[in-house]
Amino acid sequence: MASFTLQPHRHRLASHIKEFSRRIKLSGTPEELESFRYLEREMASYGYRTELLVHDAYISLPERARVDANGESLRCITHSMSASTSGDGITASLVDVGEGDEASFARADVKGRIVLVDGIATEEIAALASAYGAAGQLHVSPNEHLYEMCVSPVWGSPSQYTRSLLPTTVVCSITRGDGARLRAQCMAGADVRVSLWAQVDTGWRKTPILVAELPAEEETGDEAPFVLLSGHHDTWHYGVMDNGGANATMLEAARLLAERRSLWKQGLRVCFWSGHSHGRYSGSTWYADEYWDELERRCVAHVNVDSTGGAGASVLTNSAVTDELKSVAAEAVEAVSRQPHAGRRHGRAADQSFWGIGIPSMFGSLSHQPPGPVKMPTALGWWWHTRHDTAERIDLDNLRRDTSIVLRVLWRLLTAPVLPLDYAAFATSMREELLGIQDRLGDRMDISGLIARLDALERAAQVVNRSASRAEGDVARAINRALMRASRLLVPLNYTSGNRFRHDSALPHPAWPALEGLRELARLPQGSPDLPFYAVHARQCRNLVAHALREAHEVLAAIAAAR
Repeated sequence: MASFTLQPHRHRLASHIKEFSRRIKLSGTPEELESFRYLEREMASYGYRTELLVHDAYISLPERARVDANGESLRCITHSMSASTSGDGITASLVDVGEGDEASFARADVKGRIVLVDGIATEEIAALASAYGAAGQLHVSPNEHLYEMCVSPVWGSPSQYTRSLLPTTVVCSITRGDGARLRAQCMAGADVRVSLWAQVDTGWRKTPILVAELPAEEETGDEAPFVLLSGHHDTWHYGVMDNGGANATMLEAARLLAERRSLWKQGLRVCFWSGHSHGRYSGSTWYADEYWDELERRCVAHVNVDSTGGAGASVLTNSAVTDELKSVAAEAVEAVSRQPHAGRRHGRAADQSFWGIGIPSMFGSLSHQPPGPVKMPTALGWWWHTRHDTAERIDLDNLRRDTSIVLRVLWRLLTAPVLPLDYAAFATSMREELLGIQDRLGDRMDISGLIARLDALERAAQVVNRSASRAEGDVARAINRALMRASRLLVPLNYTSGNRFRHDSALPHPAWPALEGLRELARLPQGSPDLPFYAVHARQCRNLVAHALREAHEVLAAIAAAR
């Protein structure tokens, strides 16, 4: 791999931040499109071929809201994908469900009532409230700020099959102080009557995606591999950190990398999404579906960038990364920040719409705030998703640091003759999961065959890893094709329920969701009359995993044998 010498320019980053602080960029609006034109001009000036795509997306823009309680109007907002009300609004008794877990909903009589929930609005609580027949949700912020949120549990735009999962409740948020007073009245046994009004502009509208591409000089054909770098451009309010900081990082990384294009082994495709904030990742989801075949054939890895350069964001130890890319993330973070990178599993967020295709991925948010005494909705700063996310929330030194990390990651992915995808690390992680399930299953189902296949996969991957440092030319290309084929089989096991052509919901998912049928069987008590029913699905899950492991092993073993 070529040596790394690229350094981001502070004044260029500052210039981009100034530009991104000029407009509120709601999905599908003229102001957002005008800002996309700036991205397009910049990327074209660096030598990238650009295309501005426009597609239909299901977008929800919150407008006016009102909350009345005890004859007093409370400061509030409504949320993307909330139900709208008529001019009369809705009025109902308030019921406190604490933090809104399912047990609390099951205990309380919420049907036709408004639930008082501790914490920001989420798709998980919206789904529970709708399922239990609540009329509305009143969320209590952890502080005096009101956090904009999208509460759809549907990943991307809904289909005819998923549209029924959209929230049926009116969803509003109030401040911590107002929520504490309402909660105290509920605890005292009072019948607290609350009225909610919400206007939310929800429907199909045209939204843009900017695609900018530069192939490697020696790999320019229709089958040439590329790295995908992506981030959203739509914002809540001015959104200068989220996601102006990331867009500045992407522009500067793309510029500097283009200057060293002669050293690339893979090409670079840069995508700026709309619909992240107001369409539950509708842009990246549409792109994954529309370009599924090309992405499956050509995309080697996905680097997503979100909310870089935040003031006070001093923690770089826990950014998300798939198992096979952990060493790439760790090397870059530790080289730039001198912090050890433990990493973490991806959550169900950050335009990670490509796991079903089988594309390894890394990041999303990269740098975080240190823990504080007050519970916050995220580690991205108190201003996140509020009108306070303005230019002063960017620390240019932090932005330069974060951009350096992204640059270093991309440089390795672009210039490595053999892709740094470590499926021995994947096997180690999956073995830990399978052994835990095996212990809990007991004699209910034998999964020793899965562990044996995983052991074989690991041995083949270790041989491939040892060969990588010596390979070049056609040999390196053959290894890369094998690694990409393995990723198409293995990434979906780690991060999806198993259907490569459909997106799982936006609700929280367990680790290794493809194994959930085995876990469900393991959780049943011995002697349960439901065991035979659960065993049917568990066998299907076992077959899904066994097939993927066998196919991936054969691909890697063939390369290992050739070495």
